[in-house]
Amino acid sequence: MPHYTGPLLTRDTAAALLAARDRGDTVWHGSLDLGRTLADARLEAGTWQWRDAAYPYPGRLKDRTLYYWDGEDFAPISRYAGSLIKLVPTEWGVPTFEIDGIKMLPTSKESPLDDARRKVALVEPHGKVVLDTCGGLGYFAACCLAAGAARILSFEKNDDVLWLRTLNPWSPDPDAPGHDGRLQLTHADISQAVTQVADASVDAVLHDPPRFGIAGELYSQAFYDQLARVLRRGGKLFHYTGTPNKLTSGRDVPGEVVKRLEKAGFKAQRALDGVVAVRR
Repeated sequence: MPHYTGPLLTRDTAAALLAARDRGDTVWHGSLDLGRTLADARLEAGTWQWRDAAYPYPGRLKDRTLYYWDGEDFAPISRYAGSLIKLVPTEWGVPTFEIDGIKMLPTSKESPLDDARRKVALVEPHGKVVLDTCGGLGYFAACCLAAGAARILSFEKNDDVLWLRTLNPWSPDPDAPGHDGRLQLTHADISQAVTQVADASVDAVLHDPPRFGIAGELYSQAFYDQLARVLRRGGKLFHYTGTPNKLTSGRDVPGEVVKRLEKAGFKAQRALDGVVAVRR
């Protein structure tokens, strides 16, 4: 799907536009793409203009919600198909997303893009073919592109997440000319698609699965055996785990992951909020 290029509004952005109009200003200067760029919007009594298109002033907007122009009105960037999935603004500009109210990316201490950058650095992607198992909003892929990866094979199972990506200006567009075709994004379940990846064909792996209770197959011995098969010897892997259930049940998910990766043929250790491993 092509990426959206219209304005994105938060409650604060909408309030700033309305306040400028009410002051009698004819121009509002700010960002309408979540901080990627700054530009002027021309203000008139009933409409405002940005990038040669006119829009009505928005009505009452909700907090913690992003809105896009759907051709008729400013609509929330959310969908419900068994689960409620939505793009959520952050203080950093770069958004996160939620599924049924559960935040899928860390945002309390830094931008989710900065968080991704630190994790991607662990696999040293420059000049490498990188397998990005659970693409999400594409922040791992964006960091790999910026770091000079030769090619990124990215998979995402959830078609609603892929839709969010088309509306998020911080998500990399595989078709953008500046990426030179280095990002290959596939709508597929990596637990099945990995079997079609050739032996020793990737140089690094980034694995950021949903929590164990949702996608236990992505923490299984069988899946780690597949990652060992497709990763060349000496290749690096970063596996996000977090610390789910540690306080409630005492379960050590990162420790369990280290043991399974070791059994699959990796040398593994804890790093950041996950596990880093090298294919032996």
